[in-house]
Amino acid sequence: MAKGETMWRTRRIAVALALTMTAAGAAVVLTSTAAVAADLSVSQALAAQDGRSASVVGYVVGQPTATSTVLRSGFTGDTALALADTASETGTTRMLYVQITAAYRASFGLQSNPSLMGRRLVVAGQLTAYFSHGGLKSPTSMSLAGSTPTTTPTGGPTPTGPVETYYAAAAGKTGTALRSALHGIIKVQTKITYDQVWDALKDTDQDPNNAGNVILLYSGRSQSKTTNGGGANDWNREHVWAKSHGDFGTATGPGTDVHHLRPEDVSVNAARGNKDFDLGGSAVSEAPGCLTDSDSFEPRAAVKGDVARMIMYMAIRYEGDDGWPDLEINNSVGNGSAPRIGKLSILLQWHQQDPPDAFEKRRNERIYAAWQHNRNPFIDHPEWAAAIWGA
Repeated sequence: MAKGETMWRTRRIAVALALTMTAAGAAVVLTSTAAVAADLSVSQALAAQDGRSASVVGYVVGQPTATSTVLRSGFTGDTALALADTASETGTTRMLYVQITAAYRASFGLQSNPSLMGRRLVVAGQLTAYFSHGGLKSPTSMSLAGSTPTTTPTGGPTPTGPVETYYAAAAGKTGTALRSALHGIIKVQTKITYDQVWDALKDTDQDPNNAGNVILLYSGRSQSKTTNGGGANDWNREHVWAKSHGDFGTATGPGTDVHHLRPEDVSVNAARGNKDFDLGGSAVSEAPGCLTDSDSFEPRAAVKGDVARMIMYMAIRYEGDDGWPDLEINNSVGNGSAPRIGKLSILLQWHQQDPPDAFEKRRNERIYAAWQHNRNPFIDHPEWAAAIWGA
């Protein structure tokens, strides 16, 4: 058992023992003056659904939505989570459904904190049915196992702990060493097909104000998820790193990497084409704030940083060591079919001018939790762009 977890358990179990010996030394009497029961396992909690108060430890395995239904991705709310004795459990009969009251939702709700999946959690509350299923309601404390329980959560487990663990190999590095470390980290991913990209984008780019819509990257328009396709005013899959820049097409790999794929209006996607990114040009129809000329495209101000960070991700993820081209950012436009894209100086400016917002951060979390299980390091650590490419 880890030192931190040992200390945590020591704090939770306080037993005072009084020892009395008979004259013959034969009798021993143990008196517990302040006993606090150890945490129950999930299986123990399921067997004790009698309304008692107890503390339970288990792994987060999903969001319950009905008696026998638990979502393991695509979370729809922050009001419930499921615990199990193993992180890989899929049988709902072996899960404890935990109510998340308002005080804990920002910290422990899975829609807001999808990276909690698989983490070990300690929850205290009333052992009673929830969703007509073995459960724990009215929690009085929730914490990650090994940390000090808190009864007044504020802020909660933001990605700080898990994310810093994810990037541990890059800590303290800069320049080529940082680049190499990040490549080694983010190239470990689940690859999806081009058909699966449709479903991924409906999740990652969901309109925060309308769950039935996605937000189009350049247009900024909120549009129904069901209007994806190739018709006029449909939305399709925009390759921010144009697929012809390296000739990788739509084959599984860079052509299906959701970190640089975004929903966009069909005609606006065509107007961007395979142009590099730079300043200036004429207004783009159906994309307010966007400009284009013969060899470059300038996105609207609100997503300039998003575009820059997607391009930076691709340059670090694809280094030519896994059968795909070595993608690089240069300071040119008109790169054509070369595995290059520009303009670096402009992209660095956009990265500084438009830092990651809530939409972009959520998108990164969804890709990590539900689809590819890797992250865009320049969303998590914007300072790494200058550490690799300079100011």
